[in-house]
Amino acid sequence: MAGLKLEIVQEQPFSSMEEEALLNLMRTADMMHRAFHRKTRDWGVTSTQYNVLRILRGAQPLGLTCSAIGTRMITAEPDITRLLSRLKTLRFVRQQRDRHDRRVVWTQISKTGLQLLKEMDPVIQQLPVELLGHLGKTEQMEFIRLLELARDGSEDGMAPVSCSGDRCKN
Repeated sequence: MAGLKLEIVQEQPFSSMEEEALLNLMRTADMMHRAFHRKTRDWGVTSTQYNVLRILRGAQPLGLTCSAIGTRMITAEPDITRLLSRLKTLRFVRQQRDRHDRRVVWTQISKTGLQLLKEMDPVIQQLPVELLGHLGKTEQMEFIRLLELARDGSEDGMAPVSCSGDRCKN
């Protein structure tokens, strides 16, 4: 285990243990995200697009509104409208206006999107084992507990994404 200071070639000590912990978390999250992205790009989608498709598969058959998708995202996406537009162009989702409120757009996953996820599932489901399988079950449970505890102290980061007009905003 090299340690973060060696990895980022930092000669000065961290200003606090909290700083070292935060930077370790950010470095680890980035590494995991890049590994996940490398897997999803084999199918021509980004990890964020995959996340939206996964969310919409779980919301079948009704689908979700833009803001509802935003609240379920793993990572915040400032422009969900544009992201959904790209997925629609790729024919992975379909959209329709609400019958009662024309300002509301419902998005559902398409058959093409479902087929894509079916192809991706075996590879994506194996990835957590590849990335975290070296940790024992007890360590994984403690890791999850500590991450959830850390998130409890960061309410600003959990602000929901909302959609208004053509743009989504945090």
